[in-house]
Amino acid sequence: MNENVIFTPGVPQPPNPQPVEPRPDGSRPAGPQPMQASGDVQNTTPGSLSALPQAAVPPGSGQLPSPSKKSIIIKIVIGVIIGALIVFSIIRFVLPLFGGNNAQSGKVTLIYWGLWEDPTVVKPIIDDFQRQHPNITITYSKQDIKQYRQRLSTRIENGDGPDIFRYHNTWVPMLSSVLLPLSSDVIKPNEFKTLYAPVIQNDLIKSGAIYGIPLSIDTLAMFVNKEIIDAGSYDIPKDWEDFIRIAKSVTVQDAGGSIKTAGAAMGTYDNIAHASDIIAVLLLQNGVNVKKMEETKQYAVEALEFYTKFATESNNVWSNDLESSTRMFAAGNLAMYFGYSWDIFALQALNPQLKFEVHPMPTIPGAKPLTVASYWVEGVSANSKHKKESLLFMQYLSQKEVSQRFYKSVVDSGRPFGEIYARKDLQELLKDDLVVYPFAKQTDTATSTIFSSDTYDDGINSQANAYLADAVRFILNGGSVESAVDTFAQGVIQKLQQYGQQ
Repeated sequence: MNENVIFTPGVPQPPNPQPVEPRPDGSRPAGPQPMQASGDVQNTTPGSLSALPQAAVPPGSGQLPSPSKKSIIIKIVIGVIIGALIVFSIIRFVLPLFGGNNAQSGKVTLIYWGLWEDPTVVKPIIDDFQRQHPNITITYSKQDIKQYRQRLSTRIENGDGPDIFRYHNTWVPMLSSVLLPLSSDVIKPNEFKTLYAPVIQNDLIKSGAIYGIPLSIDTLAMFVNKEIIDAGSYDIPKDWEDFIRIAKSVTVQDAGGSIKTAGAAMGTYDNIAHASDIIAVLLLQNGVNVKKMEETKQYAVEALEFYTKFATESNNVWSNDLESSTRMFAAGNLAMYFGYSWDIFALQALNPQLKFEVHPMPTIPGAKPLTVASYWVEGVSANSKHKKESLLFMQYLSQKEVSQRFYKSVVDSGRPFGEIYARKDLQELLKDDLVVYPFAKQTDTATSTIFSSDTYDDGINSQANAYLADAVRFILNGGSVESAVDTFAQGVIQKLQQYGQQ
């Protein structure tokens, strides 16, 4: 190639270029000139800019090397992808923590803790509610009663507890920080007072707020072995004087003084079912104010002395040597036994052929009837993330038809009867059931007590009952009743103060 030929990249060259002859003076004629690297030169050949090396911009021209468009586009795409991943993560994992489960779809799952009923019993109730509210799912879990109260409190306070839960009527002071008051949309205070007995009102209404819906109620009543009573042509005792007389008359001892047929399960603590409830009835009937026991000490002395004499007098009707009162009654070796409706299931399991009747608790002669109530309540967690939906379920549970459906579901599960209606307008439906109705009939004359048995609360009930048990044991071992009451009263006051009841 001739060294004088000028080649411009990207510009087509003529074929076989001819050499240009110089003029005599050495100059050359006008022709194609070399391309100058100036900023105002325009190259109209397609694709020619991309063929130029980036270093074509001379130093000192005032321009910086430009990044390639390809690298810019790649960075933009990567940024968009990262941003999309961040947004997805927030929607998928962060928002549900604040908006509850299934927040985008509007669906909510409520956790419901129960105690006594299997899931199959509760299922018809839950299914009916979910049909009415398809956006709400309720997951029911039957809990073990052992350490239930502690587990419930701890889980709620930690934020992973149930939305709805069952609790004992005496636990309101211990659960006050985690119980949500019910709104008037659930049930109005006037309606609540109309539907439920005074004991329920006193237990669940605090400072005008309602703290739960009871689906059932139970009261302490007297079980009577009719064959033993009829053998002596005795009437059913209505007061404690008749009770003592009949209990002593029907008690049978062998030649060595051991009791073979006991007149009544009274006097001791460790082998008598519901001993704390029985003593609580005597304390309350005798006018003892548990919260001010130092002011009514003498009444407490009389009540404990009356109770323990059934096991300490020479013609005693009960003894620490006997097996449990439940087994004694089921075997037909006990004339009178005190219990709640759920004791019937245990008695019939031990002896399906057992024949007995249920009657109201005896009273002090001339005094008004009085017994104690023990029952369970459905409440809502104050820490629930779905308070609105939980209260909607509570409103559903408060309905008359739901209580009836719940009772029927329990019966359909195989029990001889359901849990006794807490609603007064339904209790008359039990009137023809001579075994069940006596428990319901007593609700208007029942009161609550911190000495409730079998709640396994490791709290106000269990701890107060421990002081009561020590008092009875101290008396049975020959200790002074007055001294026993002094120690008992001090312990109870301490526990009342601990749980804000003083």
